[in-house]
Amino acid sequence: MTWTLSTSLGDFRERTADLFAARPAENTVLITIAHQLAEAGLDAFGDRPPVFGWWRGEEDGPVEGAFLQTPPFPPRLSAMPPAAAADLAVRLAAAGSGFTEVTGVGGGAEAAHAFGAAWTAATGATQTVQVHERLYRLAELAGPPRPPAGRHRLAGPADRELAIRWYHGFLAEARVRHPDVPQAVDRRIAHGGLHLWEDGGHPVSLAGTSPVIAGMSRIGPVYTPVEHRGRGYASAVTSAAGAHVLGLGAEEVLLYTDLSNPTSNSIYQQIGYRPVEDAVVLDFSPR
Repeated sequence: MTWTLSTSLGDFRERTADLFAARPAENTVLITIAHQLAEAGLDAFGDRPPVFGWWRGEEDGPVEGAFLQTPPFPPRLSAMPPAAAADLAVRLAAAGSGFTEVTGVGGGAEAAHAFGAAWTAATGATQTVQVHERLYRLAELAGPPRPPAGRHRLAGPADRELAIRWYHGFLAEARVRHPDVPQAVDRRIAHGGLHLWEDGGHPVSLAGTSPVIAGMSRIGPVYTPVEHRGRGYASAVTSAAGAHVLGLGAEEVLLYTDLSNPTSNSIYQQIGYRPVEDAVVLDFSPR
């Protein structure tokens, strides 16, 4: 088994092309991030440069695993054998802060837990689960079982401040960090990837969509302020956002849910989403 560590986005995209083409849904996060780095520059997620790696089970064999990291975010693992994830943890621990700083890991549950076990053994760190997630794929789009009043529209520049507030609300509830929310909102608005549900002429719910890349678009975040919940707005805006990206040519529509939220896991299945795999994000802390 062998890992190649790199700071070259071009090499990473070339080496992982076949791996990602074979399993695009499970690798949607890495595909999306690599595309954004190519489009917006290597500083798209922060001042510190991203790092990459790919794994071969045999020296001259095909690439069977990969990771990328855009500090300050933790490494994100592709679909890979657990042994490859464990080997990566040992390699990164040995490389130390000279290559990258690891404060957590995210990816498919089996691979991420294998990385976490190897990392804590190698470094003496402790680990906690930040979030258990489930990846869903849209099988057949269905409208909400109880359609709410209102309509879907794309957000525009006039919605910027509202969207920023709602993004912060989502991040606080999801216990997720983001270094530059205004920039993220601006990008979504610019490419038509921020969706609102309006009722009575006022926005009541929000959903984001990623650009269609490799035939896929991923929905998220989805957020409804507390005062507007329980009326079906999240289902409606998610369904409308999915229909929108299908109209743009997406062959796959994906989304992640927090498994601790039974409501969201239920409503997404009601509008046509089916489970693909479970994922986890771990945080590491020094003893």
